[in-house]
Amino acid sequence: MLKFTSLFLFQPVFRIFSAFFILQSEFMDIVTLVDVLVVAMPLLYAFLVGIYAVSFFRNAPAITRLKTPALLFTVGLHIIYIAVRTVAFDHPPITTVFEIMTMLAVCISIAYTYIELRTKASNTGMFILLLAFVFQLVSSFYIKDLTEIAPILRSRLLGFHVSTALLGYTAISLSAVYGFLYLMLYREIKSSSFGLIYNKLPNLEMLEKMSSKSEIFGFIMLTVAIAIGLIWLPKAFDSFSYLDPKLIGTMTVWALYAISLAAKRKLGWQGRKMMIVSLIAFGFVFLSMTVINMYMSGFHSFY
Repeated sequence: MLKFTSLFLFQPVFRIFSAFFILQSEFMDIVTLVDVLVVAMPLLYAFLVGIYAVSFFRNAPAITRLKTPALLFTVGLHIIYIAVRTVAFDHPPITTVFEIMTMLAVCISIAYTYIELRTKASNTGMFILLLAFVFQLVSSFYIKDLTEIAPILRSRLLGFHVSTALLGYTAISLSAVYGFLYLMLYREIKSSSFGLIYNKLPNLEMLEKMSSKSEIFGFIMLTVAIAIGLIWLPKAFDSFSYLDPKLIGTMTVWALYAISLAAKRKLGWQGRKMMIVSLIAFGFVFLSMTVINMYMSGFHSFY
């Protein structure tokens, strides 16, 4: 039944793919289509977050029924945007921080779509998709159309390295969001207010479990990305340095999560304490993805 339902729900996505590629071939060149989608994606995410927000704060069955179809439409269109951008400029969008931000947005959306379809729980969608909207909004404002890139960016191993890193950062981002929701719910319970947050969110145990699973997955992916980088990057770059700011930033994030997971296992840390640690570690993730990437990239800068 679940497979049948998922197939039925994804039919609109298939129609989106067909319609847009027909549109591209008949009415506009592919670069123009990229420009249109750059503007369209943050608008669609804003609309999607709005639908989830109305459903969260109000009892609106008609709006609630729109959530999953709107989510599938937006994710499908974002996948098209990634594919069209890759074809238009002959490289995947992993070459600048603003290209990576759109990849993060689609990774977050795909991960959340899978969770919603599998669990039928959509009450956390507003908070997760808001994060995807922020990443996509920043990306759309500052992304550039690059036609010439360094040959190293065509390496398949580099693509795998970047992909695992993005998966790691995406999972860590989701872990932080669920940690924030945990703290919101914890505050309501402690103050005995039992308001909207208490009535709408999953219970504390479920939120902690969702945060923990995301954190473990993110840590594994970061470990893989770091291992590939430490083995391959010294061979690929003459200017490679273990003191590269981006490498140090990534290792700092990895160490924080390693300490967090060790504390949970060895010291029995759990609940509110772990959620606070998760949010602190995410602060370093955000720092690594923005300030370090833009101003202190070292050999990671290809331009």
